[in-house]
Amino acid sequence: MSVADFHLSLSSARALHLAAQGLLNPAPRKAGKQDVLTCIRNMSALQIDTISVVARSPYLVLWSRLGNYPHAWLHELLEEGHLFEYWSHEACFLPIEDYGLYRHQMVSPQGLGWKYNHKWLKENAAQVETVRQHIHANGASRSADFERTDGKSGGWWEWKPEKRSLEVLFTTGEVMVAKRHNFQRIYDLRERVHPKWNDKKHLKPVLHCERTQILQSVRALGICKANWISDYFRMGKPDISNQPAQLVKEGLLIPATVDQHDTLFYVHPDRLNLLKQASENKLKATATRILSPFDPIVWDRKRAIDLFDFDYKLECYTPAPKRRYGYFTLPILRKGTLIGRMDAKAHRKEGILEVKALHLEPGVRVSQSLANDLAKTLREFALWHECNDIQLTWSNSPELTPLLQGLI
Repeated sequence: MSVADFHLSLSSARALHLAAQGLLNPAPRKAGKQDVLTCIRNMSALQIDTISVVARSPYLVLWSRLGNYPHAWLHELLEEGHLFEYWSHEACFLPIEDYGLYRHQMVSPQGLGWKYNHKWLKENAAQVETVRQHIHANGASRSADFERTDGKSGGWWEWKPEKRSLEVLFTTGEVMVAKRHNFQRIYDLRERVHPKWNDKKHLKPVLHCERTQILQSVRALGICKANWISDYFRMGKPDISNQPAQLVKEGLLIPATVDQHDTLFYVHPDRLNLLKQASENKLKATATRILSPFDPIVWDRKRAIDLFDFDYKLECYTPAPKRRYGYFTLPILRKGTLIGRMDAKAHRKEGILEVKALHLEPGVRVSQSLANDLAKTLREFALWHECNDIQLTWSNSPELTPLLQGLI
């Protein structure tokens, strides 16, 4: 298949990306529990974050694709063994069938950087073994089950030794997250959480796992440049045998070109039907959705700029006086375009969704249709948070503000 077989407009490339991610059109029906698992399998990774000014990120990423669904389903799928947690793009929920792709990192975690503190492990090996023996004897345990023994009290920047031990055991695969309660991890030994796994029987060669993850990245992204691939699972530079050009030669990837871009793009054969539709401009984006800051659509800042001309940075770690858009701004997707972002907070007890600031991107044309789409999505978003009222405090668009306030 030659390079010229498929050429896409930029809008069609965006549509293919969104279709692969489950964001091209609104969910066609009410979601079921199996849809949650299918959605995670489709993305290959669901990033975890604990900030809760609105629904925590993993719940929000699923809502953007599935609409209203019970949060509990995600935790049930973890406890039932359909999912596991590990380091991927960052800490993620992952399909259990992909466990083997991450096993090499557990066995040899030196490449995980700050996530694996070998020096601390070496100096505290006895402490780590004590924690492991506690779990072996007493069963699944939380960090809170271990009384702090160092006399200190601090946040995440000063974890107690027992918490550090749990994290080391988690990173090295000695323990897994068996379940969560109130979003707190509950750890148990790997052999009890995933008893079917056997390294000698099931572990594939490193290069096989690398190739599988590269192909998964391209499949999840729908269409991508070579330099976007490694970020999806935070991989290093691939072996020469797994470079996209080689995968094209083997028929494992399909090359394509895109308007306004000089470099090749790649598509997984599983997306061939979508690629054909996109090349004929038959993929039409209709969804208006609010996204998490940790949604795959925007978690790679360079890719979001490249594909959507949307420069997005999460500012919760930026000092308040230096923030441009707000503490926890949520990107707004409408009909294939990232049209803006909003800084919101769900006041659940009061039943109010506060939109502190809503910023439209330069050049976005305000219309009644845009206001209708945005208001409808805001109402759905608010109700999912059990908020019946929406308060819009400020917008950078004088034309949009009265239109929205009249609809929400």
